[in-house]
Amino acid sequence: KYVAAGMNPMDLKRGIDKAVTALTAELKKASKATTTSKEIAQVGSISANSDETIGKIIADAMDKVGKEGVITVEDGKSLESELEVVEGMQFDRGYLSPYFINNPEKQSALLDNPFVLLYDKKVSNIRDLLPTLEQVAKAGRPLLIIAEDVEGEAL
Repeated sequence: KYVAAGMNPMDLKRGIDKAVTALTAELKKASKATTTSKEIAQVGSISANSDETIGKIIADAMDKVGKEGVITVEDGKSLESELEVVEGMQFDRGYLSPYFINNPEKQSALLDNPFVLLYDKKVSNIRDLLPTLEQVAKAGRPLLIIAEDVEGEAL
């Protein structure tokens, strides 16, 4: 709207950037860290439309996982709200292809004493992993790859 009225777009962007910086600083000054379980429950209750039960569950979850833990909220199948703590890691998906199944009875992929490769990117080209795959093949053990995604020829 302002650019259409003749304002310089770069001046407008600089002004927006300054406003964002100033507003962020003011919000940091006005904010107060929650340190107790009671304060966390209060914030959770307010966020859940003043539902104290939800606030207490959120505070309990924060107590159990700590400041650096991950809390995931999922739709439930019952009318009750519940807290489930999962130790370690949890994956949303299993194997990517039905060709990985080696136990048709249980529809699962069972690996005995596998190497585990944690890959923090998307695997789309098998050449990226070729040196690792050659070493695993020499060892004669299975390989479990945990990656963001696997696509194309790599699958």
